[in-house]
Amino acid sequence: MLDWISANFSDLLKNIDAIIFYSIGGDQGIPLIVLWLISGGLFFTIRMQFINLRAFKHAIDVILGKYDDPNDEGEVSHFQAVATALSGTVGLGNIAGVAIAISLGGPGAAFWMTIAGFLGMSTKFIECTLAQKYRIFNPDGTVAGGPMYYLSIGLGDLGQKKLGQILAGMFAFFNILAVLGSSSIFQSNQSQVVVANVLPFVAERTWIYGLVLVLIVGLVIIGGIQRIAGVAAAIVPAMCGVYFFAALWVILANLTAIPNALISIIHGAFVPQAMAGGLVGALVQGFRRAAFSNEAGLGLAAIAHATAKTDEPIREGIVALLEPFIDTIVICNMTALVVIITGVYNNPEFANLGGSELTLAAFTSVIGWFPSVLTVCIFLFALSTMISSSYYGQVCWQYLFGDRSVIIYKVLFLIGVFVGTVTNPEAVIQFADALKITLAFPSLLGTYFLCGKVATDLENYMKRLQTGEMISAN
Repeated sequence: MLDWISANFSDLLKNIDAIIFYSIGGDQGIPLIVLWLISGGLFFTIRMQFINLRAFKHAIDVILGKYDDPNDEGEVSHFQAVATALSGTVGLGNIAGVAIAISLGGPGAAFWMTIAGFLGMSTKFIECTLAQKYRIFNPDGTVAGGPMYYLSIGLGDLGQKKLGQILAGMFAFFNILAVLGSSSIFQSNQSQVVVANVLPFVAERTWIYGLVLVLIVGLVIIGGIQRIAGVAAAIVPAMCGVYFFAALWVILANLTAIPNALISIIHGAFVPQAMAGGLVGALVQGFRRAAFSNEAGLGLAAIAHATAKTDEPIREGIVALLEPFIDTIVICNMTALVVIITGVYNNPEFANLGGSELTLAAFTSVIGWFPSVLTVCIFLFALSTMISSSYYGQVCWQYLFGDRSVIIYKVLFLIGVFVGTVTNPEAVIQFADALKITLAFPSLLGTYFLCGKVATDLENYMKRLQTGEMISAN
């Protein structure tokens, strides 16, 4: 059925993609969605007086547990909330997407990707602060929050109740479709492809791999946010650490090539390159990759941060600003440097390779045995993304349809995981990715309306922090 959809709906998907990524200035112009994300990040950075810089040290202190209070309401710790959010963003995009962005936009794409990550820190801060500010507590003690709630409740407080309800409904509906199509099918599909390259047994019996993956994911997501956060807190630091040090190995092995790589990044960011699309091509690819990678402006991480144990919404927002830094400024840039200094992005020998294969070729050029390690990393990246994204979709499902039918959603999600391992429904994946980026429209619009409340709360919080009124719990 999904193969039939892939074969017959390609034209429809092209039209949808053209609408969502409508470019101002023609084919060589800047997509409207990219401008929307750029303007949002820039506005919030200035509006919050560069919170991404001035609160960075405090964010580290909070994530290390210095301000944790077990008596605060919530379900998970600050660290677990960050780990859950990162598990949904640190994934195949950091490996494959970065290589594709550099192939299309040249090394300069890495520069704009970094700028997007920096601006995204401010956007994440506001989104996750609002998620805490407008979260609700269910009768069973569980917490629910995210764009659906700060759009409906927050805008309602401003006298825009109808608009808030419409935007909240749009966000929830689009995210459910995006999760079922992208986070389940795409992640399981890509993990199966990579694992099959190392284990031929998997390539011959994909259904067995699918059943095993369904069992693993099912055991985690049935346990709710506390189990998801616990697993994420264990997986994320390990997989990020392994990938970081492997990339560092490749970079140090090519130490003399780093100056030229950095020059090519800066040069490519501002000097037109006809083959790569010029300055606009580098900018668009950089911001587009950052948007898919750290999801700042899409509002998804706010769903995880709403469950954190704290009575200070601003504090959780400050913790959240670390995510684009880790995901985009650190991990994505490590991949970018590996791809650039090894030269695989413009090597004709690798012209027909996909993103994952291109990154793998770059690592293998220095670490011959790395394919096995990268396979484990990709599997863990995909697994962590699936379990965290499943929760995002679940909260949206509960918002629209209530708690009683949530089992239907979980079954649909697990079916998607299995389907992704036994087929390659490219059309469904493209459709889901397109829907995912549309989340920026309702989420950012509501954030613009509500950022004034965040600015007031931030001023009060920083004043108490600087005067010593706010003493760490430990």
